[in-house]
Amino acid sequence: MKPKFSKELTLHRLAQAEEDLKACKMLYNGELYKPANNRAYYSIFHSIRCILSLEPIDFKRHKDVVAYFNKNYINKEIFPKSIGRKISKASQIREDSDYDDKFIANSMQTQLQIQTAEELLELVKNYINKKIKENN
Repeated sequence: MKPKFSKELTLHRLAQAEEDLKACKMLYNGELYKPANNRAYYSIFHSIRCILSLEPIDFKRHKDVVAYFNKNYINKEIFPKSIGRKISKASQIREDSDYDDKFIANSMQTQLQIQTAEELLELVKNYINKKIKENN
């Protein structure tokens, strides 16, 4: 028998994703693009972890979370392949923003990060709502 997922954990992670997106937009509006990129990525990351909590499964390393999501949700086309490519790009921009001293973040690039976070969050909300209804 498959273990039942924790609705509370799923909703907690969803709230984290939403809060990170809100923080991202505030930073973006303040023209703080590097930290905005970071928060956009974390919105994406927590959105993915929402999905994983439905199984339930989790990993310690970010790359393992994203790899599992790609293998089990993107490759199986539960989520569109286009969002998988955007997640990969978001991860790279977050790493550059956080660790590359020479990286210069800009408004347009950060806006794309925000759009990716918003798009994934919307897809995740729809998926979670469907799964919660199925389990009730």
